[in-house]
Amino acid sequence: MTDAPQNLETATLHYPGGVAEFPVVRGIDGRDSIDISTFMKQTGYTALDQGFVNTASTTSNITYIDGDAGILRYRGYSIDDVANNSTYLEVAWLLIYGELPTPDQLADFDEKIRRHTLLHEDLRRFFDALPHSAHPMSVLSSAVSALSTFYESSFDVHDREQVEISTIRLLAKLPVIAAYAHKKSLGQAFLYPDNSMSFVDNFLKLNFGTMAEPYEVNPVLSKALDRLLILHEDHEQNASTSTVRLVGSTEANIFASVSAGINALYGPLHGGANEAVLKMLAEIRESGEGVKKFVERVKNKEDGIRLMGFGHRVYKNFDPRARLVKESADEVLEALGVQDPLL
Repeated sequence: MTDAPQNLETATLHYPGGVAEFPVVRGIDGRDSIDISTFMKQTGYTALDQGFVNTASTTSNITYIDGDAGILRYRGYSIDDVANNSTYLEVAWLLIYGELPTPDQLADFDEKIRRHTLLHEDLRRFFDALPHSAHPMSVLSSAVSALSTFYESSFDVHDREQVEISTIRLLAKLPVIAAYAHKKSLGQAFLYPDNSMSFVDNFLKLNFGTMAEPYEVNPVLSKALDRLLILHEDHEQNASTSTVRLVGSTEANIFASVSAGINALYGPLHGGANEAVLKMLAEIRESGEGVKKFVERVKNKEDGIRLMGFGHRVYKNFDPRARLVKESADEVLEALGVQDPLL
């Protein structure tokens, strides 16, 4: 996390043909940076950093990660603090506006989102053209991209009000689109949003309710989902965030930019890694060999056998979200009466 460049100190580079100096940008927290934006102009060389492992693409005060120490903060608040004491919408406000909302601000924010949950009927029919076997991420990215055809009056990325209403629309409609992608795969009828329900409870009903009977929200599931959404609400300059910023830098509309980010998240080395874990667990169950035997095969480095979900490119010590996820998972399993050795 870095503040505005102070330009009080410089780093000197000796290269074949001369010497160049670059300003040091002091970080508010974590590592400092060297601003090499004039690198080619000064040296005639380009900088090679495969995978951008050492390169910060922008300054930011939104999220701070220290992978070695296992630290994750949103706007200065520890992930434990916001996950235990805030709701998803409160944290959304925090990330967007820089501070936690007052009760009145939160109520107004909540009301705006409730007013924009409905999809245009033509967009609902858009799902009819998709096969039921389509991957949910493909459906999600397609539908978000399609949103841009309905809201062309709010494309100006330099107009704060247009950007804000587009953000509200995305927050309101993405849960509905995600639920419809799920319902499509099951061959079940789509439900309309129920704006009398909270953000998370509405999402649960859209996914798991049916037209045949009333849906009762399990408060344990609601609490767990709210926490999971918070834990995944932001994660600095990861692949999908960088994709959104790259596409957005062309002044593409926010729906097109976010759709591109969803496609990046789809990749098996990014968000798709979660799916790989579920697939691995299913294969262990179907094989009947048990976890212990599977781990032995992993240690023996058998062909095609990999232990998914362990290790992280950023968190070298531990992922601070993992303990919170496990805590919620244990509560859900207990509430549902699930006793599965695999879990």
